[in-house]
Amino acid sequence: MAEGAAEAPAESGDGGDSGASAPERGVAPIKAQYRTTKEQFHEFLEAKGQEKPSQETKAGDPGGNDLVEPESKRIRLEDGQTGEAAEPGEQPQVQKRARGQNKGRPHMKPTHYDKNRLCPSLVQESAAKCLFGDRCRFLHDVGRYLETKPSDLGPRCVLFETFGRCPYGVTCRFAGAHLGPDGQNLVQEERVQAPPVRNGLDKALQQQLRKREVHFERAEQALRQLSRGQMPAPAPAAELPKGTEAENAPGQDSGDTQALLGPDADGLPSGSVWTRGPLTDEDVVRLRPCEKRKLDISGKLYLAPLTTCGNLPFRRICKRFGADVTCGEMAVCTSLLQGQTSEWALLKRHQCEDIFGVQLEGAFPDTMTKCAELLNRTIDVDFVDINVGCPIDLVYKKGGGCALMNRSAKFQQIVRGMNQVLDVPLTVKIRTGVQERVNLAHRLLPELRDWGAALVTLHGRSREQRYTKLADWQYIEQCVMAASPMPLFGNGDILSYEDANRAMQTGVAGIMIARGALLKPWLFTEIKEQRHWDISSSERLAVLQDFTRYGLEHWGSDTQGVEKTRRFLLEWLSFLCRYVPVGLLERLPQRINERPPYYLGRDYLETLMASQKADDWIRISEMLLGPVPPNFVFLPKHKANAYK
Repeated sequence: MAEGAAEAPAESGDGGDSGASAPERGVAPIKAQYRTTKEQFHEFLEAKGQEKPSQETKAGDPGGNDLVEPESKRIRLEDGQTGEAAEPGEQPQVQKRARGQNKGRPHMKPTHYDKNRLCPSLVQESAAKCLFGDRCRFLHDVGRYLETKPSDLGPRCVLFETFGRCPYGVTCRFAGAHLGPDGQNLVQEERVQAPPVRNGLDKALQQQLRKREVHFERAEQALRQLSRGQMPAPAPAAELPKGTEAENAPGQDSGDTQALLGPDADGLPSGSVWTRGPLTDEDVVRLRPCEKRKLDISGKLYLAPLTTCGNLPFRRICKRFGADVTCGEMAVCTSLLQGQTSEWALLKRHQCEDIFGVQLEGAFPDTMTKCAELLNRTIDVDFVDINVGCPIDLVYKKGGGCALMNRSAKFQQIVRGMNQVLDVPLTVKIRTGVQERVNLAHRLLPELRDWGAALVTLHGRSREQRYTKLADWQYIEQCVMAASPMPLFGNGDILSYEDANRAMQTGVAGIMIARGALLKPWLFTEIKEQRHWDISSSERLAVLQDFTRYGLEHWGSDTQGVEKTRRFLLEWLSFLCRYVPVGLLERLPQRINERPPYYLGRDYLETLMASQKADDWIRISEMLLGPVPPNFVFLPKHKANAYK
């Protein structure tokens, strides 16, 4: 899967340091005047920086090494039971120890959003009445809705200021900025513009996918040839189904899919193609592999596709700091073919992402090839990436992700089939292998080159290894020769410009950055300017403010959008707390496998950002998004094995 977002966590507190003792192995070397104990650290935060922490530690914890579990974490249980001690005389229940952290993480579905919710027909200010009439489960009385609606979170609405109109109307949590005296939704006509996001899912296409009415003749022809052991040949345009061949022009939103699969498509003669604009050679003769658009990203900084945290607002932050290439989160091909809105949302592209790709995950040639053909004609991307690096059991046991490295026949059919139906370059992301001491990448790379892959990214770890050891850049250097002349990108443990320089000396065409971007997104600036940036706490807070603004633009400014923005902000904060400011380190640079000990920063905000307690992350989110709703529980998704 994506690097880091599902595997690399903030450590939950084993290994604190007491006072000015010598740095331990695996612990970041922080200057003695800043180091402290766990008790002093939390006393300082509880006092909000107004009082100096006491120099005494509790008798039961002389070293200050054990973090007290937050209340939200103590409710997590293997079988849904509480973690209370057994009564005297009872035998305590022995529970099977789950591997990793947060295995019993409660799934808190926010059902409270549907209570006293205003009908969408009123929110969207539609002229037509609600189609459900008296059977509608939502409110139709605006006055009653406003009586129960929580108070506004601020006087300014990001959507209204950016786009000239807020589509959420009275449901917006910043509605006071754009509601008139009679409750009408104000519009700034001179500033109204469409959101600068492409690759949305068109409703007409979604219905066709759900009814299985979309045909994939190019994919089926390529699969038939592969099953016979033949090299796939380009399919002529005339053989494609009606209404499915035309592609969106670069920069064109997928809202034009209605023109491809519109209501008039059934009236076309058999064998005709629904077209728009002038006829070109590309409409008549398909591109040969040598004529495909080239992917020239050698020497560029590539932001890895990060599951959960690599969302569009986060990618905008990284683009601002100098990321050259971005890729959407891993999307499951079967979910895309079913028209699931949540999965298609992972393909969205902001206009600032000038070199953008999407990553697909699947285990079978038919679904992967059909999905590639579907995306080829509906969205605007510069490349498509195949995920052959996902280590999690959910994907691996179904034959996807890393499992494809041991299924060479399926792997070959997937790469050849997708390469046949795509008009953009096809890239692949792999690991060194499945087992820790059995490397497979050097044998697969020449084959991937022959199968048609334009670029391969190699993560220098095996599936079995996960994050228990550093990435093997010596092996990546060996793989560069095996892949030549196909470009090979390297990935693993890049957290400073020195790390990036050493990685480039191995001969790779470029580097992919994953966890390093989560810990400090300004890493791209440091690499390009070859310096260590001692970024202040106020500058870091400004970055978080930009993220929340981008999040409200992307997920919405109503209650559901605000809490979704908070949810992804908290996930990111669970990584950001591992960053140690440059001015506090005894030795530069910070290494990715070194956990920060307890330390007091140069100001209260810097100390708060170093906390590894979810309650403190929530406190930071309240600075940006207002108070959390009742019964809010947050536990980070990732597991605690990055430092072991």
